[in-house]
Amino acid sequence: MSLSAASAAMVGREAEIAVVRGLFDRVVEGVPLAALIEGEAGIGKSRLLREFGAEVVNRADVHVGWCLDLGASRTPFGPITGILRSIVTRMGADRVREELGVGVEALGMLLPELNPTERSQTSPDRLRDAIAALIEAAAEHAPQVLVVEDLHWADESTLALLSFLLRTLTHGRILLLLTCRSDDVRRGDAVSRFIGESTRARLLERVTVERLETSAVRQLAESITGQPLSDAALERIQDRAEGVPFFVEELAGCSSGPLPGSLRDLLLARFDRLGDDARRVVQVVSGAERPLTHPLVTRLAGLAEARLDEAIREATLSGILVVADDDYRFRHALLREAVHDDLLPGERARLHRAYAEALEENGDGSDTADSAALAYHWQLAQDDHRALAAAVAAMFDAKSRFAFASAARFGELALDLWIQVPDAESVVGLGRLEVLRTLGSVLRNAGDGERALAVVNLALDEVDPDTVDPRMHARLLRDKAYYMMNLGRSGSIQLLQQSLEILERQVDDDRLRASVLNQLASRYMIAGRLDDAIALATEAGERAERVGADDEASIAANVRGGARAQLGDLEAGHREYAAALDLARSANPEMRYRVNYSDLLGLLGRYRDAVSVAEGGLARARAFGVERTTGALMTQNMAVPLLEMGEIERVEGMLSRELAQRTLRISHMYSTMTRVRVLSWRGRHDEAAEILREWHPAFEETGRVERQIWYDEVMMRVAVAEGGGDHAGALDEVRAMLADDGPVFLHQRRLLLEAGWLIAELRAAGVDVSEASDEVRAAWLAQPGQLLGDTWWSILESLLSPSTQSLREAVELADGVDVPVTFRLITRLELARLLVDAGDRSEATAVLAHAMNEAERLGHVPLTRTIGAFAAAAGLAAAPASAQSAEESDPLTARERQVLDLIAEGLSNRQIGERLFISVKTVSVHVSAVLRKLGVSTRTEAAVLQKNPNFGVSRQDAVVR
Repeated sequence: MSLSAASAAMVGREAEIAVVRGLFDRVVEGVPLAALIEGEAGIGKSRLLREFGAEVVNRADVHVGWCLDLGASRTPFGPITGILRSIVTRMGADRVREELGVGVEALGMLLPELNPTERSQTSPDRLRDAIAALIEAAAEHAPQVLVVEDLHWADESTLALLSFLLRTLTHGRILLLLTCRSDDVRRGDAVSRFIGESTRARLLERVTVERLETSAVRQLAESITGQPLSDAALERIQDRAEGVPFFVEELAGCSSGPLPGSLRDLLLARFDRLGDDARRVVQVVSGAERPLTHPLVTRLAGLAEARLDEAIREATLSGILVVADDDYRFRHALLREAVHDDLLPGERARLHRAYAEALEENGDGSDTADSAALAYHWQLAQDDHRALAAAVAAMFDAKSRFAFASAARFGELALDLWIQVPDAESVVGLGRLEVLRTLGSVLRNAGDGERALAVVNLALDEVDPDTVDPRMHARLLRDKAYYMMNLGRSGSIQLLQQSLEILERQVDDDRLRASVLNQLASRYMIAGRLDDAIALATEAGERAERVGADDEASIAANVRGGARAQLGDLEAGHREYAAALDLARSANPEMRYRVNYSDLLGLLGRYRDAVSVAEGGLARARAFGVERTTGALMTQNMAVPLLEMGEIERVEGMLSRELAQRTLRISHMYSTMTRVRVLSWRGRHDEAAEILREWHPAFEETGRVERQIWYDEVMMRVAVAEGGGDHAGALDEVRAMLADDGPVFLHQRRLLLEAGWLIAELRAAGVDVSEASDEVRAAWLAQPGQLLGDTWWSILESLLSPSTQSLREAVELADGVDVPVTFRLITRLELARLLVDAGDRSEATAVLAHAMNEAERLGHVPLTRTIGAFAAAAGLAAAPASAQSAEESDPLTARERQVLDLIAEGLSNRQIGERLFISVKTVSVHVSAVLRKLGVSTRTEAAVLQKNPNFGVSRQDAVVR
């Protein structure tokens, strides 16, 4: 879509446009960037971007989308649809279908002409990914300049998508430019939060367009009048316009006569000079929130064709209206607002009624006939009946396009109108409870769990158990349980029990019963009521099988698998999980299997298998088109086993991505535990301790109903104490865990193993740890038989009752797979202590040097300090020549070797970054280092060298070979 021509030459904006040019130059090199062009109304933000767009039009594709002024009834994805349609037009629909593949199905939610899509065929995750993929594909062919005008009128779905794009478009020639009236952004509203969060995350560069200096005001005014301006006239203009270019333009025409008395008079001065027909046309156009077609203006103005043409010509020549892509619009939004506000209430209501009737009559699903606009126009037409119907329709339409925040706005508007319409249910065609239930759902999906809970409570307050549809009553109770669970609050179990009682008494629906049974069984499992969970999940599976609901049967097997494993029946647990995968027919149960089963494998110490299952889920997420969203959640579930394997940088990358997204409170709690452990690992004890203090109330509340959250807080407290060197405090946390009379979960195994290190450290400091050792040993041996006699037990026992022989064996075991990598250091440190006591300082030195090298490689600050302190106290060398020569024999760091392995697989820098969760720029640095250290000039040579069995003996030898 083209922008209208400016009314005068742009002056005084050299610095601002230079900033935008500089951003574009960087974008052309492949670095995506974004900028917010902000300033007060009339300051020239859009003009600045029109000038810039004209400069680069032959070097880039420029796409413009507008946020529309619909009051509170804002169009979902308002500017995004226009930008996407422009990209598809430029690329061609066939090319888009070819490059996006299955992603076209999701894109059809916003562009039905590209691929008509039903909501059931896609998901919000796939839609967001498809939009990002289209922009990236377009950037492969030409630099993309995406302009979003009037951000201050943006709906929440647009803001959420822009936030997503800012964080996920990490490569490609893409420049995103946003304009925003700074004086129309209210503190604390959605736009203000978006700008604040994006600025703090350094995702958005802010370019403030300031008022013009006096010299620039003179230059602008003289370019408009075509003659020199007297000092007196300039002073009058400057006093009134105060350097705002739009006001300067309006006042320049009055420079030789009396100036309007107020801002309103100034804005209406041009309008007041029009003839009656032109005034009628301008008033008609003022009621529209978007450009108007000629046929629609003809219908609404009610003028003969010749008179209409003359009126439009007069309105355009006056500088009030402009023609853009054969449509009519105001030259500036301030003019439209002034003309519209000048209408009498009756005139305004009649105008919007005419608009609404025209939209309903000509509605074809296009952007000019959407339900959001209908809700807006019927509301201003003061027709509560039709406004209510339109608001409900707009809610469902926004929900169908996954614009949940916008859907929530329309739902709340519908509730406001409901009490004003006596026969509301017949007008809407739905019962009030169904509307409330839908509104609760969209609020939850919009991320507003508190409002969702408030709405479902309102619905339940209005339920009459004697007359309500029992299915509706049961579903409302189930929904409330779900919302409370998302908020980490207690009470879900009782609500689900009530829902189930209603179904058992009054409803014969096995599919619905299976769903509620599965949800209750899951809550029982999380609360530690494992036998109850198995019983309910078994019943759910039987009912699901009876009606052919394979997905519910899969979820039932999933719950049973987790519960049986927690009870120690690992064989049965693995069988149940295998059945859950086999029964999964859609993405939801399959992803649930991969999340839960990988979690179990991690608890059992099968870290490689846990990562493999989760990575398989990530591959499936790519196939489903949700790599950036649901796939990101799957990668978070990989974080704990990867941390135990020592992949600290990879975990940090995952956490940085997770922190950039707004997730449900319960999900953020899980990642917080990992974050605290990572900070403690890195020696950032104060930060870890502060996060622990901040989140303690939430963990304490949720830990009462979710046992795993209780264990997670224990893990955090242990990590923080260790990071501060307080081994006694950390051990006290473990002993307090053992004294708790709550359900015992598999989570305690890792904490018991950690206690072995804490006991070893305290023993070395001269503390009597016999009682603690007995407690830890007894707790381990109290586990079910299938959990005993493994590698972890051998390592733990060697730390509880150390001997040179047992620790030598423990060192060998710790070097194997599926043992937390920190125990490679811990077992060697404890062995070195015994060797020093035995007088074998030579072997102790070698053992300790190995431990120190490994600690530094892992970047584990507390253990590096502990090992260094013992080496210094014992007078041992920290880094012997043997360790140095070993390092020289392999010039690559651990991360560089990972990069080399992926180069050998044929992956591009982008693919390597995605695999390792690091930026493309960081990958490029590692690749350059790999080539330099190996003495080769191409990736192919490096890949060949990596596959050489003699790789790594020395750089010179390897190159010669």
